[in-house]
Amino acid sequence: MKCPHCLVEFHPQVEWKYLGKDRQGNWLIERYVCPNPKCKRQILYLVRGTPKFVAGTPKIGSVQRRSGALMVYPKGSNRPPVPPEVAPQFADDYREACLVLADSPKASAALSRRCLQGILREKAGAKPSNLADEIQEVLDRNIWPSYVADIVDAVRNIGIFAAHPIKSKQTGVIVDVEPGEADLNLDVLEALFDFHFVQPARVAEKRAAINRKLQDAGKQPMK
Repeated sequence: MKCPHCLVEFHPQVEWKYLGKDRQGNWLIERYVCPNPKCKRQILYLVRGTPKFVAGTPKIGSVQRRSGALMVYPKGSNRPPVPPEVAPQFADDYREACLVLADSPKASAALSRRCLQGILREKAGAKPSNLADEIQEVLDRNIWPSYVADIVDAVRNIGIFAAHPIKSKQTGVIVDVEPGEADLNLDVLEALFDFHFVQPARVAEKRAAINRKLQDAGKQPMK
């Protein structure tokens, strides 16, 4: 398990707090505490399940989940922070897409599709069109390494753009999503952030460092 606070991997030890029962079943808080000495913060999920009780308390490790766990603390996701090199308009959309992912995959996917289209136009030079055509245009120019190209191309396939053309024509519209689609969109943005923002910034830093050394040696800088 990865701590959503500090992003450190740890072996989870779960605790349960029984909340009560309603028409849908038994509700519990699933609690973890990050063992990282620099963190030590708790992670809380709301779950519906079938616990075994010992003296009125849910027995540790005995709860059978009946629904997906909703993270209630911290509010957000296990996604890494946005690299500082990423332009604010893209970073803001990504952060918001991460924050609403658990509550509304549809809204998260809409935000990430819009962010993807913006990157295609502003950083990859795609001519404004629908999202599917813009992806294909950039793929045809082979500017991305295969690991980036493949995951970007998967957006159209996982999202079934042919069956849901509105995703491509109006990227920010909230529509139904396929299982895993919203998560994939965030994976794609992370890959594009690295390629279009982080790596160029690192290359520029290395070039500047080399030029400083050349200047100190009385030589001409790199062009």
